[in-house]
Amino acid sequence: MARFIFILGRDDNEAATRCFQFAKVAHDKNHQVDLFLVDGGVNWADSGRDLTIRTQTGDCPNDYLPYLVEQEVPAGV
Repeated sequence: MARFIFILGRDDNEAATRCFQFAKVAHDKNHQVDLFLVDGGVNWADSGRDLTIRTQTGDCPNDYLPYLVEQEVPAGV
């Protein structure tokens, strides 16, 4: 098992979607995952934020973030 640390530092929908996606994939493969939201990335900790905005590839933060929350993946803000 490996340990992954994902850092999201931008308030950008595509960056957030990829960060949450990679964190979910790593966690699904039974790796230890930590997530940090820094700088502009802290805006993704807002529970009222719209997580359904689609990226160019058709996915969105809501496709991955609820899993991370449900699985209690550690997140630092």
